[in-house]
Amino acid sequence: MRHVLVPVLYLVRIPTMTLEEFANGAAQLDILTLEETHNIFLWYTAANRPPLDFLLTKRRGLAPQRCHRFQSSAYCSNQWCYRGCCNSIQFVADWRVFVAGLGLYRFSSGKAEYSVKIELTRLGVVLAQNLTRFMSDSSSSTFQVWFKHPVQVEQDTFYTASAMLDGSELSYFGQEGLTEVQCRKVTFQFQCSSDSTNGTGVQGGQIPELIFYA
Repeated sequence: MRHVLVPVLYLVRIPTMTLEEFANGAAQLDILTLEETHNIFLWYTAANRPPLDFLLTKRRGLAPQRCHRFQSSAYCSNQWCYRGCCNSIQFVADWRVFVAGLGLYRFSSGKAEYSVKIELTRLGVVLAQNLTRFMSDSSSSTFQVWFKHPVQVEQDTFYTASAMLDGSELSYFGQEGLTEVQCRKVTFQFQCSSDSTNGTGVQGGQIPELIFYA
């Protein structure tokens, strides 16, 4: 196996693994020499690291992109409480993409803690979800909540993004919503979802951003 891998062996970015990943994986495959294994363990743990022939830097990978569907945001004293209700929007893309999370609005006054659950569904089937808690400030900028793994979204197929947030304060909300947004080579279209019970729709509301890879 090592003979076959020789041309590319040192392109494997072993030093970017955690020590545990290396010890429980590559170190036990009998592909590396004893000297290589020894030096890699020293590289992880010693003050004076030995030189390694392996690449040391992490892959850059794809940069996440953000599809922002509102042209402005606002705050009113009697709108958009975060009380656990469902904010949903349907979308479709003309390219296959991988949805990694949602951008959400913060509370509109002071600091407050709240819980958030995000979901991505198709035809009522949950494809991804995440439940977490956040401490929010009063900034009008969005913050990102990520799924554990990006979800492949097929082109020309409608999906529903949902966010359920629970807290005692009012939030910012989006205005002047767009039915179509161009993000480099990908065009997203949005339409209202019957799952939305908190007023979010195409023209205004929550879920200002889709975070995706393309």
